[in-house]
Amino acid sequence: ETGPPSRPSSRKTVAMIGLLSARRARPPAQVVARCFSTARLETADVPPPDPEALDAHFTCFGGESCGRQFSLNEIQYRCDCSKNSLLDVQHDFAALKSALDPQGWRTLFDRRAGSTMWPYGSGVWSKKEWILPHIADDNIVSMFEGNSNLFWAERFGNSLGLSDLWIKQCGLSHTASFKDLGMTVLVSQVNHMRKTGAAKIAAVGCASTGDTSAALAAYCAAAGIPCVVILPRGKITTAQLLQPIANGATVVEVDTDFDGCMKLIQQVVQEVPIYLANSLNSLRIEGQKTAAIEVLQQFDWQGPDFCVVPSGNLGNIYAFWKGFNMAYELGLVDRVPRMVVAQAHNANPLYRAYKSGWESFAPVKAEKTVASAIQIGDPVSVNRAIYALKRSNGVVEEATEDEIMDVSARADLTGMFTCPHTGVGLAAVEKLRQKGTIDRDDRVIVISTAHGLKFTSSKVAYHEERLQGIISRHSNKPIHVPDNVSALMDALRPSLDKV
Repeated sequence: ETGPPSRPSSRKTVAMIGLLSARRARPPAQVVARCFSTARLETADVPPPDPEALDAHFTCFGGESCGRQFSLNEIQYRCDCSKNSLLDVQHDFAALKSALDPQGWRTLFDRRAGSTMWPYGSGVWSKKEWILPHIADDNIVSMFEGNSNLFWAERFGNSLGLSDLWIKQCGLSHTASFKDLGMTVLVSQVNHMRKTGAAKIAAVGCASTGDTSAALAAYCAAAGIPCVVILPRGKITTAQLLQPIANGATVVEVDTDFDGCMKLIQQVVQEVPIYLANSLNSLRIEGQKTAAIEVLQQFDWQGPDFCVVPSGNLGNIYAFWKGFNMAYELGLVDRVPRMVVAQAHNANPLYRAYKSGWESFAPVKAEKTVASAIQIGDPVSVNRAIYALKRSNGVVEEATEDEIMDVSARADLTGMFTCPHTGVGLAAVEKLRQKGTIDRDDRVIVISTAHGLKFTSSKVAYHEERLQGIISRHSNKPIHVPDNVSALMDALRPSLDKV
């Protein structure tokens, strides 16, 4: 294994390291091994494989890879070949097949999930051998993320003419978004490199539309690692801004959009030893892919027909495909679902490329959308997304602002509380059902990427009929009455008459 690449030294670098160290100065914590036992693990008839027999490393991404490989301990985000390609974490499938047969893997994962055995009760780390097989358990930074609910949207599905519609509620997580799944892996690897001396890392940083910064700040705080987040000023919700502030991150608001923040953070990490945590870092993909494997578990290892992923920077669509495909390649399931990218019309570069027959891809200037977390016009993971879509006979669909808020309101009326990004996914499902792409009895999974409580401002504006260009067809305003029972009964009568 080679060491991390050299960094340019400067007074600015030294000053930055000193600032970050001062912000998190504290006495060294005493390391206490965590080992909680459960009967079902102690009696498991499938012993875990020897990690020394497994392998995972970075490799140049894509079907025409240059073949270069890098250690996971290297600070490397792109291949140094002429294509400057993103990297991918590659596992030794032959070793994984030799370690356990398909039933053995299914049994091991099922026995671990939801247990209290550190760290295997996590929805991510229950699949540790498929993620980071060599990392020591004591270096893992986990909040037992994953294991999120798979909600049968029976009433709403029926309204769309679907009998088997499900919502994977990834927002039911520690920081209320799917980003926890990837961040536990990335921060754990950083923690490992810092503790073992494999690399000099002063802090971890990211550009963000909100959810990435919240997850990164929380996991860095749990590990005692300094965190830097760069946000587009005025373009994220108050709840999203508050999360990294509360967790002690260095928060910088920049007068630009996400794409501008992304360019800035990539320049910064070339100057100072800040480890980049955005989704171009393929360690994030490794954690996010476990949600796909978790879906298979929840369906007793039967795959869905369609998996719909609201997408902005496009890393998550590849992550879900990778999880499904890994289970298929290792024999745990017999197929990979058709992947669907759902984009907001105001930030839809992949949709435009799809409609052109993949002839070309061109970034766009993302316009304002209620689905602010996917308001991205120049996605980093576009090649990954196209790779996954082409290999799964995938589809790309878009949703206008009116369609997003209308379908979200209708879904909420059946008991959900959707974030606007989930609304993008649901709108895509409705349009694909109307086109006949999705049949009535197809099993469809929509990935709900965040909790609706992080995006209440758009819901409030919808029900108050204050969203410009959007018709609030299902607005539901509170009724104000004076303090007397007669007025109350008059207010209740229209509702009672409907019963």
